[in-house]
Amino acid sequence: MTNDPVLFGKVSRFVGSLAQCNTLGIKTVQAVPNQLILELPYSDAIIGNPYTGVIHGGAITTLMDTASGSVVICGLEEFELCPTLDLRVDYMHAAAPGESVFAKATCYKITKNIIFTRCLAYQGANEEPVAQCVATFMRIGAEATPLPFRQMIMGTDLLEERSNEDANQQGQV
Repeated sequence: MTNDPVLFGKVSRFVGSLAQCNTLGIKTVQAVPNQLILELPYSDAIIGNPYTGVIHGGAITTLMDTASGSVVICGLEEFELCPTLDLRVDYMHAAAPGESVFAKATCYKITKNIIFTRCLAYQGANEEPVAQCVATFMRIGAEATPLPFRQMIMGTDLLEERSNEDANQQGQV
């Protein structure tokens, strides 16, 4: 599937604004309407068992929570912060040491108040699941998101857009 450059930019800016993602090295791989893929690169910082090198489950949960929350950007016209209402993670097996873990999240239903997502964490080309999760997010509206943060995520100057829209409505442009 081909990346949507606008969605990729929005998701990358959002993920890049999260301290935990910067600490863990989580990055955007792909963003298309209603779907995205994030990568958690393997590093010593995420090892849960120093004898086996297995990745700590908390790092995988952070990856899946971030993917599930970020895919909302791929489902909405305008960015809005959507707090997590519920997130359930089922682990299938330990992630193999030395390999990145990917999270593919899908936004499968959007209502006026709630957004429903699914996410699969996997390694390798065959996408064998390490874990899966389902989550719901509450919509609070774009206006509830601080304007500078919304502008940074959207990659636009919303004040300038609104000023132009107001001018157009008043026949000034």
